[in-house]
Amino acid sequence: MLLASFRLNFPCTVQGTIFCQRKQLTHGCKDQKSKDYIVQDSCMLQHSEKALRRTLFLSVLVSAGVFPTLSSYGKTKSKNPYDEKRLLQQNRRIQKENNAPEDFPNFVREGFQVKVVSSDNYVKSDSGLIYRDFVVGQGDFPKDGQQVTFHYIGYNESGRRIDSTYLQGSPAKIRMGTKGLVPGFEEGIKDMRPGGKRRIIIPPELGPPVGPSTFFSSKQFEVFDVELLSVQNCERRTIAFYSDVICN
Repeated sequence: MLLASFRLNFPCTVQGTIFCQRKQLTHGCKDQKSKDYIVQDSCMLQHSEKALRRTLFLSVLVSAGVFPTLSSYGKTKSKNPYDEKRLLQQNRRIQKENNAPEDFPNFVREGFQVKVVSSDNYVKSDSGLIYRDFVVGQGDFPKDGQQVTFHYIGYNESGRRIDSTYLQGSPAKIRMGTKGLVPGFEEGIKDMRPGGKRRIIIPPELGPPVGPSTFFSSKQFEVFDVELLSVQNCERRTIAFYSDVICN
């Protein structure tokens, strides 16, 4: 064996219990017999042999693929089509459990990246807003300053209902152009006609602010089914020191 003929000659300053804790070894170098050096050399040989075996063992593990992450260290993670398919199936399963409505869009989320999967019935605007008209309605589009009355149901990406004016028992009313609505919501109903029904998919950049003081805790897509009931003109009236807005 190659290691059997290997001899180590270390200076006196490094000999002792640093490499071996055998009691036969001494800290000094003066008046030492040859057998002391043989014991020291033997300990060093054992230590070197163990280190060599450990190195060879790690080399075998790496070559055998036991540590697969070492070979891909520093590489950019590529998108796996299988993972995207798995995430899509998972989202569909969750939406089914939450009783999401028919033709509800799917969301493939991986970290902060989200892909919206919808049918060809949906239209995507330049701002990123996505919508689908179920009923077009009749009449004129609402203008800034006019009051709109509407029902809505809000959903998250999982198809879970988060809010509904139908359950509240009364529709919502608000004046257009007053920044009282989420930007994506106002954009979604400004070209609806009274009696129209539309599904609006609002991206995070057009959605509500997030944070501890708001209802929304993370940037997600929001889906709203909206039914526009009426559009009313508004005028301001002033009586003495009192002023208000009347819509009819």
